Amino acid sequence: MIEFRNVNKWFGDLHVLADISAEVKKGEVVVVCGPSGSGKSTLIRTVNRLEDIKSGELHFDGQSVHAPMSGAELNRLRSRVGFVFQSFNLFPHLSALDNVMLSPVHVTGRTKAEARDKALGLLERVGLANKAASFPAQLSGGQQQRVAIARALAMEPPAMLFDEPTSALDPEMVGEVLAVMRSLAADGMTMMCVTHEMGFARDVADRVWFMDAGCILESRDPESFFTHPEHPRAQRFLSDLRSH
Repeated sequence: MIEFRNVNKWFGDLHVLADISAEVKKGEVVVVCGPSGSGKSTLIRTVNRLEDIKSGELHFDGQSVHAPMSGAELNRLRSRVGFVFQSFNLFPHLSALDNVMLSPVHVTGRTKAEARDKALGLLERVGLANKAASFPAQLSGGQQQRVAIARALAMEPPAMLFDEPTSALDPEMVGEVLAVMRSLAADGMTMMCVTHEMGFARDVADRVWFMDAGCILESRDPESFFTHPEHPRAQRFLSDLRSH
């Protein structure tokens, strides 16, 4: 579903992605972890071209992501890649229901009635059917993030990307968002998740990618990664986590 081949990116002199080659198979859940500044969020943002790459190849569901394309083609690509941001990014002047309906109506041309039915079903799925008329300011952080997940799902994407979806939440709200992500994984959704939630990674991921200094240093199944990390930097990372 997602394939990186010798992907490189710089921010000025900083080599933020260094010869990344990896793939996410259809139906697979990949958790990307590592210290701050290791390139995790930059990597995930290249998949829907929120960040451009300097060299290499990146394919999403058989399409070359960074080939020349028109604005309309780029919008079509992004409509097929569900993206959940750290900071929710809901429209504050729209209700939860209208936030979820917006893209299906304006991007895919669904009727408002169709989009409304779909949106209500998705809000029910994330446990927020009773908050359809509420505005973002009336919702907790965890509720806002669940609305954001419903909004991404409204476009029926073949894959979902999560960029630290719980890091802006109070601890008691983290579980409700992870529960929705667990249910998506159980349904076979292809997912790339940048997260510091190691319990989620251990329970839900098919593979864990450990990054540091723009490189994927380990790509292993969770049991192997958490019990016998091979790279010294990964060993130190997990040791520091346990000490906290």
